[in-house]
Amino acid sequence: MIEVRPGERRALVLSFLYFFALLCGYYVLRPVREEMGIAGGVRNLHWLFTATFLAMVVAVPIYGWVAARWPRRVFLPVVYRFFAACLLVFLVLFQWDEAKPHVARAFFVWVSLFNLFIVSVFWSFMADLYSSGQGKRLFGFIAAGGTIGALTGPAITAVFAVPLGPVPLLILSAALLEAATWCIRALLGEADKVRTEASEAGAPSDERPIGGGMLAGVTLLLRSPYLLGIALYILLHTTASTILYFEQAHIVSRTFTDAGERTRVFALIDFSVNALTVLTQLFLTGRFVARAGVGWAAALLPLVGAVGFLALALSPTLAVLAIFQVVRRAGDYAVSRPAREVFYTTVTQEERYKAKNVIDTLIYRGGDAAIAWAFEGLTAAGMGIAAIAAAAVPLALGWAALALGLGRGHERRIGAQPAPAPA
Repeated sequence: MIEVRPGERRALVLSFLYFFALLCGYYVLRPVREEMGIAGGVRNLHWLFTATFLAMVVAVPIYGWVAARWPRRVFLPVVYRFFAACLLVFLVLFQWDEAKPHVARAFFVWVSLFNLFIVSVFWSFMADLYSSGQGKRLFGFIAAGGTIGALTGPAITAVFAVPLGPVPLLILSAALLEAATWCIRALLGEADKVRTEASEAGAPSDERPIGGGMLAGVTLLLRSPYLLGIALYILLHTTASTILYFEQAHIVSRTFTDAGERTRVFALIDFSVNALTVLTQLFLTGRFVARAGVGWAAALLPLVGAVGFLALALSPTLAVLAIFQVVRRAGDYAVSRPAREVFYTTVTQEERYKAKNVIDTLIYRGGDAAIAWAFEGLTAAGMGIAAIAAAAVPLALGWAALALGLGRGHERRIGAQPAPAPA
């Protein structure tokens, strides 16, 4: 099922548990965020997406400054403990009834920033720890840890959201972030052993500060055609995701009027996505990526998107939306996401932690904000959700072609790497 070599076993289990803790903590919060977005008014979502992008503009340089001055063993736990502390602050603020509408909007923005940062930092660490060959074999299984966490999170929310309300769930999410920091410390102790087992050259573990300026991620991105290609892939990814998110908000809001029911529907969609994803990750991902290559694996998501948007254009109903969301997100999490993270195994450590973070956060949320305003403008001009879905089909096909090009570029970079030093 998974080809695991002796020196990789402990690190693989720790990586699995690390991602489980992160995504379980996030998916406890995700349905709460979705409900708060609708409760604030579907017509206001583009403002929330814009606020999220502006928050990213502030957060990314701060992260770059921290990453430049402290080694991984220091700044990785700092990132997660900062977000855990924020959750406890929100726990207090939600008790203030007069400010609840404003706190709800702030929480939507914060969770939108939180989920990208915690996952981006996780995959930066994985690309730093494992080589390209190891990533092709192991990233699918590691991603399954996150998927099982993502199954557990919405299951907890679906059971407790109505009787208890969302606020007590914040404590659980903070505790899971703390568990992730303990996994990081244990993994750092395995770094040299994992690299020794790699079948191809890779940088040894390095616990010195990465260095560079707080905006180094932007300059590193602009200097590399390869990284710019990945950035364009992510921009097209967020374009498709945001279009579908807004169509989901419109369809769900006109189908259900009760807040608890909407939250439950979002949780059930999440649960279905992750049930399909974990089966794929455990039994198919590693073999598919190794045999088809990272280019075709990364292209799977846009190809599914092209078919799904066409179906939604023909029938913009809740049933079609739910099926499309489940298949698209499962294909992303199970195959395309692990594949595109392998792209980063052939870049430098500074590019992994800085340029990658710019791509995964600033580029992603900038695309969110731009497409949110575009969607609002198109609907205001009288364009329906079916017509917008139809317009997304050619974008998805171009996105697939880009994925195949990135796969070829990745293989060329592997060929250009120096051979491993003899033992």
